[in-house]
Amino acid sequence: MHIFKTRLKCLLRDKEMLFWSLLFPVALALLFNIAFSNLNAHDTFEPVKLAVVADESYLQDAAFRGALRNVSTGESRIFDLQETELAAARTMLRSNDISGYILAGDVPTLITSGTGLGPSIAKTFLDSYLQMQSSVNSILAKDPSSYEELMDRLNARLSYTKEVSPGGGESNPVLNYFYSLIAMTCFYGAFFGNREVLDVQANLSPLAARISVSPVHKLKSFLYSMCASLLINAAEVLLFILFLAKVLGIDFGEDTGLVVLTALMGSFTGVTFGAFISSLVKKDENVKIGVIIAVSMTGSFLAGMMYGEMKYIVQQNVPVLSYLNPINLLTDAFYCLYYYDTYTRYAVNMGILATFAVVFCLGTYLVIRRRKYAGI
Repeated sequence: MHIFKTRLKCLLRDKEMLFWSLLFPVALALLFNIAFSNLNAHDTFEPVKLAVVADESYLQDAAFRGALRNVSTGESRIFDLQETELAAARTMLRSNDISGYILAGDVPTLITSGTGLGPSIAKTFLDSYLQMQSSVNSILAKDPSSYEELMDRLNARLSYTKEVSPGGGESNPVLNYFYSLIAMTCFYGAFFGNREVLDVQANLSPLAARISVSPVHKLKSFLYSMCASLLINAAEVLLFILFLAKVLGIDFGEDTGLVVLTALMGSFTGVTFGAFISSLVKKDENVKIGVIIAVSMTGSFLAGMMYGEMKYIVQQNVPVLSYLNPINLLTDAFYCLYYYDTYTRYAVNMGILATFAVVFCLGTYLVIRRRKYAGI
């Protein structure tokens, strides 16, 4: 307990490491939130600016006029419609004030100056209207008395499908960025693991030399110190998740207990990963930290933290890489808890992640156990 408490105080006084393991991810989360808030605002649908020539054909076609006006009113309207003369419509089209204009008649015609989303939506509407008009005319030709009943049914159109997720969570591609950021934060715990190995390698620091000649077994001292690092990093990760959930409003689903378990597992894997890399790389501290950052950021990139589609590109083209990337496994575990109502995929992710943690622990133990010094 003396070693554990003393190590805890030493780590809490290391402001640089606390910044990179907690404050830096918080700053990134705030930047992500600002960027994606603006992105969501830009994704709001804007009605297509359209004009219709209000000539005699248009004024006499009450059905077409009613259908066009119906989709051009209300908050969810498709078109921002202007009824105008032919010359004015042509002028607005040339100046790009509208996406196109419609000429009414037996077959309404859409006039545009090019292609794009606006003209495509307008063409789709006209095609749908003409198909509906043809169906109505065919039905009325066989039974003219069914006009009122047919109109009532057309006005009461129902939707029989609804988009839902297996676990009840709404599909939101933005969440993967934050989940991968949590995974990166867990693996930034590697800085703590690296620090612990450095402080038991007598050839790298005076502190490690004093620890090596102390009357406490080196591995026992290392284990107690690792517990202090795990406690701090786990607390940082949980605080970060609490910040995301309560301040930024990030949804983690309803399995709060499993979310905490996943965070603790990720923290443990991250710290042991740092210890493994530090024990394996027989260079100075800067090289060790460089390797840790390079591996962590590469894993975060492949998990979709910088480019959301990268996660799916890897799964489609090199699926084995998804299982060899512990950061992706951790990201996917959070997503499974949010999106799926079964735990099969989550269990696979956690099982492989636990295997990585065991490999890191064994590798670190085997390297440190055999390292001796002829003189200090």
